Amino acid sequence: MVKRVAVINDLSGLGKCSLTAAIPVLSVMGVQACPIPTAVLTNQTGYDSYYCDDYTDKIDYFTEEWKKRGITLDGIYTGYLGSETQVHKILSFCEAFRGKDTLLFVDPVMGDLGKVYDIYTPELGRQMRRLVAHADVITPNLTECCVLTDTDYTKLTSYQNRSDYLERIGLMAQPLLQNGIRTVIITGIIHQAAGDDAPKYYNLILGGNSRQTVSSPIYGGSYSGTGDLLTSVVCAGMVQGDSAECSVRRAVRFLEAALIETVAEGIPRNDGLNFEPYLPLLLKETKTSRR
Repeated sequence: MVKRVAVINDLSGLGKCSLTAAIPVLSVMGVQACPIPTAVLTNQTGYDSYYCDDYTDKIDYFTEEWKKRGITLDGIYTGYLGSETQVHKILSFCEAFRGKDTLLFVDPVMGDLGKVYDIYTPELGRQMRRLVAHADVITPNLTECCVLTDTDYTKLTSYQNRSDYLERIGLMAQPLLQNGIRTVIITGIIHQAAGDDAPKYYNLILGGNSRQTVSSPIYGGSYSGTGDLLTSVVCAGMVQGDSAECSVRRAVRFLEAALIETVAEGIPRNDGLNFEPYLPLLLKETKTSRR
């Protein structure tokens, strides 16, 4: 039977992020994506202007209508939230649809590169911590992990080229695991480890007493939707029984291929990755992983 995941995220007309990134990835990997928009935007917020239609008051309609149909979910996956009020709505949704085998994935979208986004408020930060505490898997970037743990990003990244940098980040994230989260995947860590010719992007996977890293070369800069694509691959893989490490490795290979072409074509960062031609990589690897 096809796995089913509710994807609670915004819908941006331009920018290849959020729902427009998640739906094709989950679909090609054999998972039914059931979208719940948190907002509808003309384009993602990285552009110099945009129009946003907030959907906070619409989330309850999805909850009530889906309850009438008695649907079951294998996963619930949250991304961009337009306000702290949406956390209350999502937790009510989880109460209605989260069974004992339903995995909750939270991508705590709040900032990047040491800065919080315009939507961030201290109250949103508090409510995001509340939502994260209910999750099975969270996928913060380094900035978001610092926000969740009240860590000074500037001080932490001053150790970027030290051999114990990843260990420091792991220790910083330990309180999140102690809150009951099964897996913490910290994405986009820039680090030059011993033996590396140049800095790389590292993804740090923490779970229980285990720690794994998956790295990739740095191609160009930061592109819209990269985190959404990675979390979507992880979500689709893990609801089908793959390990977090296997899922992250699959995501990184997919993103590397898309990044190389995106940089070669000179696509602006706000327009997002040219990932569509590489969706067959996920289809092929998904089939292979189930043999």
